[in-house]
Amino acid sequence: MRAVLRRFLPELTPVSKRERLRAAAGALVGILATGLVCRAAVGTEALPVLIAPMGASAVLLFAVPASPLAQPWSILGGNLVAALVGVTAAAWMSDPFVAASCAIGVAIALMMALRCLHPPSGAVALTAVLGGPAIRALGYGFVLWPVAANSLILLATALLFNNLTGRAYPHLRPASPRTSDPPSDARVGFQAADLDAALEEFDQFLDVDRGDLEQILRRVQMRVFGRRSGSITCAAIMSRDVIAVAPDAPLAEALGLLRRHRIKALPVTDEGARVLGIVTQTDLLDKAAWDRAGPRLGLGRRLLLTVERGRAPHGCAADIMSAVQPVGPDTPVAALVSRMSEAGLHHLPVVDADGRLVGIVSQTDLVPALLADADGPEGAGRAQAAAEPALA
Repeated sequence: MRAVLRRFLPELTPVSKRERLRAAAGALVGILATGLVCRAAVGTEALPVLIAPMGASAVLLFAVPASPLAQPWSILGGNLVAALVGVTAAAWMSDPFVAASCAIGVAIALMMALRCLHPPSGAVALTAVLGGPAIRALGYGFVLWPVAANSLILLATALLFNNLTGRAYPHLRPASPRTSDPPSDARVGFQAADLDAALEEFDQFLDVDRGDLEQILRRVQMRVFGRRSGSITCAAIMSRDVIAVAPDAPLAEALGLLRRHRIKALPVTDEGARVLGIVTQTDLLDKAAWDRAGPRLGLGRRLLLTVERGRAPHGCAADIMSAVQPVGPDTPVAALVSRMSEAGLHHLPVVDADGRLVGIVSQTDLVPALLADADGPEGAGRAQAAAEPALA
């Protein structure tokens, strides 16, 4: 009996206790802020201050902010469409149950057509029909108040809270190269068209972003590859004579180091050799302005950094460096492919247990290592043996 009942329990994605607390705190802050702001704006109890569907919206916005159902267009478009449909149904149909049924059905159809499906919007449509005399008296004003007002304030709170607590919101697709070629991690294994075909065959709405689903499948693919491949680690292939740059080094100095040593990336380290970020050729091209004197910070970049840091930038390496998550010497090389691809980097610093820079791995270093893995244990053994003198 227990086994049968267990089959009815949904298999939710495992999350940490910290994430659960973050979601609960976000919903508390979001609903409290929405209620207080709306009450202060109305200044009276004559109008509805906070409607019940906002509680369901808070679950999505703070507990699953990456869901397609929780994006800004979903909550705004979905709630406004549902409110319009609900008010119209209530005005044209005398039987409340017929009006409520029609409002829900039409609202779902329109939300799916407009790509703004938001489950709590179904409750908005019901509220417009069954909310009582006070709601009916508002007529189409119900769409603006309280629906639009509640939705905008809750959304603004979610934007602020989620980003301050480390959850990117709204959930945007990563920028892809402006060429006709697919990304490097999409040129092997399954293709995007294969995923689209499988989803079309499944023919059900999935509460997960298509891009996220593709990333998850590619991570699974890389984990399977890593399990099947040999035991070559970063320590076997990394470059140990690493040229780094200080965070306060001028941009011209960073450019000079790249040119002088004929390299394409510079780890940015503090006085204790701990990695703070990385400066690449792309950073110098995209984040710096150029004139005859060389690279410098443009006005737009200076204003952006001033807003982000609360102080004026100095035109140094720290002002253009990219964030990077270093790896350890014992990290399997197979694990680096997805990390580099997701971060859009061609180099990853390698640090010791104390976080100090000990090497760097480039995509060029990965190629012979992965080919050695493909050759089986003998190839992996040769690659590992080649590194033993340097490790001694």
